[in-house]
Amino acid sequence: MADASVTIIGGGVVGLAIAAEISGKHSPVFLLERRPKYGTETSSRNSEVIHAGIYYQHGSLKAILCLEGNRLLYELCEKHQIPHRRISKVITATRNSELEELERLYRLGSGNGVELKMLTAHEILELEPNIVTAGGMLSPSTGIISAHALMDFYYHTAKDRGAEIQTHCNVVGIERKNGCYELTIEEGGQRSSFTSERVVNAAGLEADTIAGLAGIDVDAAHYRLHWCKGCYFALPNSLSKCVSHLVYPVPTKHSLGVHAVVDLGGRLKFGPDVEYLSARTMDYAVDESKRHAFAESVRRILPHVRDEDLTPDMSGLRPKLQAEGDPQKDFIIREESDRGLPGFIDLIGIESPGLTASPAIAKMVEKMLA
Repeated sequence: MADASVTIIGGGVVGLAIAAEISGKHSPVFLLERRPKYGTETSSRNSEVIHAGIYYQHGSLKAILCLEGNRLLYELCEKHQIPHRRISKVITATRNSELEELERLYRLGSGNGVELKMLTAHEILELEPNIVTAGGMLSPSTGIISAHALMDFYYHTAKDRGAEIQTHCNVVGIERKNGCYELTIEEGGQRSSFTSERVVNAAGLEADTIAGLAGIDVDAAHYRLHWCKGCYFALPNSLSKCVSHLVYPVPTKHSLGVHAVVDLGGRLKFGPDVEYLSARTMDYAVDESKRHAFAESVRRILPHVRDEDLTPDMSGLRPKLQAEGDPQKDFIIREESDRGLPGFIDLIGIESPGLTASPAIAKMVEKMLA
């Protein structure tokens, strides 16, 4: 008999959501996290936005799971007093030439089932008098959330339902053996192993590494991840009231663009930018030399912001499936029986809207395990 029924590798928001969902239905459930505390990588270094599902191709996992996750997340927040605010989002076309793309985005989002409202420039300025606009769109179901409070909720729910959560635990080997998986782990320089009937790879930035340990050719499977850094700059508190909603520009081919993010404490920051890294390094420093380029992007939507108004704030790393210059790719959530790995579930490229989609992803994984 295996030591664990299900082992989840990765203690970010998605791994924690899965642990909370499946604990009590499967036993024992182990969750392994390599860092000293859960959720300290991508999950805690983002805009903390509850996305609506506007930008994703119809029928994609990102569209389906974001829309369902949006609904589930608001229900969780209201039921369990998780700090959040249904602040809504304005997407502004800053020039007439962007209105056609805005219309395309409206059709895409509406086709996904998102509640959206097209607004004239006058109507936008009634909501946000300080921004540049030739017309825009309102997304009432977009909001903000405390990612840390959400992860704390998932963590305690999983623990209360019997999950065993181990930090400082790095998976260094996975072998299919005798009808189950033997996992080799490293803790404090010491190696040991245990067995698990099934494995869920929710390792975020290192999900391709974990898939490789299980014997999957990540390049042939198109699982290779590209680390992408995104930085944020903030305005001083004296200027934080210049917008009252989340304000986004019309997106480009490769990015949603530097946008205005109001957090639950009332602070206003802008980001993220897009910087593909040539090496995998946990460098979260925000380069002050980016200030002018950031200010130029910010002035696209808020023309009064000066370079000197912006201060470096934070950065995060995103696990992207698409290489630099490539079109956006969907989440990969896949059970690997056809690769000789029954009961091994890979979650690859879970970037935005992963936080929003987390409760929906957890339910999807539970169905796959069942």
